[in-house]
Amino acid sequence: MMDRIIKIKLGIIVAIMGICIYLVIPTIQMYIAESKTGGELNKYGEKRFLRSKHVLNLGLDLRGGTHLVYELDETKLSAGEKVSDAVERAIEIIRNRVDQLGVREPLILKQGEKWVTVQLPGIREPEVAKEVIGRTALLEFRLVEPTGAIQKIEEKIRELGISWEDIYVPASGDLQAAKQIKPELLSLFPTGYVLFPGKEGYFLLKDTPEITGAYLINAQVQISRENNLPYVGLEFNREGAKIFDRVTSSNINRNLAIVLDNVVQSAPVIRTRIPGGKAIIESDYFTLEDAKKLAIVLRAGALPAPLNLIEERSVGPSLGEDSIRLGSRATLIAAAMILLFIVVYYKFSGIIADVALLLNVLIIVALMCYFGFTLTLPGIAGIALTIGMAVDANVLIFERIKEELRQGKTLRIAVDLGYQRATRTILDSNLTTLIAALFLFQFGTGPIKGFAVTLTIGLLANLFTAIFVTRTIQEVWIMKKGKISI
Repeated sequence: MMDRIIKIKLGIIVAIMGICIYLVIPTIQMYIAESKTGGELNKYGEKRFLRSKHVLNLGLDLRGGTHLVYELDETKLSAGEKVSDAVERAIEIIRNRVDQLGVREPLILKQGEKWVTVQLPGIREPEVAKEVIGRTALLEFRLVEPTGAIQKIEEKIRELGISWEDIYVPASGDLQAAKQIKPELLSLFPTGYVLFPGKEGYFLLKDTPEITGAYLINAQVQISRENNLPYVGLEFNREGAKIFDRVTSSNINRNLAIVLDNVVQSAPVIRTRIPGGKAIIESDYFTLEDAKKLAIVLRAGALPAPLNLIEERSVGPSLGEDSIRLGSRATLIAAAMILLFIVVYYKFSGIIADVALLLNVLIIVALMCYFGFTLTLPGIAGIALTIGMAVDANVLIFERIKEELRQGKTLRIAVDLGYQRATRTILDSNLTTLIAALFLFQFGTGPIKGFAVTLTIGLLANLFTAIFVTRTIQEVWIMKKGKISI
């Protein structure tokens, strides 16, 4: 009966080791591949290797990258919206946009009342990221003024010897509110229409949009079969599809302008009713990259207000490389000394403890890989603390076994009693530390959470390796050899 139970225990240990090794292999493969290519990123920040795998990510302090701080322009918020709510919504939208860029484990968090910090590990050329993050992405479909009033206005402007810049009001487009406009020019602007700039020239559009990007559920880049140019295909939700159907069916042969961030992208003619809630944004000026960035922004949604970039720092890889190199060296030296000391002091039992320690680290790394956690310098500190507690747990167990042997107990009974009486102390110490780690994770931010994550995983792994793994190995050895040195 005992043989069968021990075999089951050994099977569990071997299975867990196999799963952990399997989870760690993609990370090893990825970083080997990156070392051969210099960790190259493509234009959209996507990793070229194993993006679909569960991998251990390195934080900004280890990997280098870009640090951005944005300030929400609270003056542009809609009436009644709180700044705190707008910031939270902006964070979620930024996160969606960054995720679609392919950046692994970005750090996006609120700072103060109206600031947002964005850290992008591995991104050292942040132009694309800044453009995607900062766009307000206000998408509207507006009907174009149908009588050709814009041509009459342009003729009058040339006659008066002025330019559009002299009269255009970027904030609202409402010419009625503009200053220093001669009455003979102002009278040409029809009521209910406002002025918008386009790629070439200006447009008079209805003062209220027919439909907005709020109804959008998807935006994908496609290539036209007619002219081989890229465009963005849009898909509205059920309510948006009904609105778009109604707008197109009642305005056939009228121009419907597609307005993005208050700039007219195109103004195609509605040739027929368009059911199904699908539309396109096309422009002769679109490049494939422009279309891809636009699709990302539209899918992620519109920001509640503009974000102003107030701080930008590029963190070079030298800090991360130095930290990894020196930290790895210090860790290896410390680990070697600890492992050697345990073997010298506890003999064969020390070897068992060393195996448990190595398995402990393997479990920590494997779980971080599986969940896609980010490893930072504070995270490494959490692992170091966990290893220290694992050593302490083994010392407690071995000293209790020695105490039982000195009292004349047989080896098997001494081992059983040693584990039973040390387990309560180990559980108490690990549980109190675990509670502290959970509070750090709940209320901490950034590096503090990284420390709490590795510490929590390490504590749980420690309970398994110190109590279950070492005891199983000792039981097997006692059954095979009848003795064990300690």
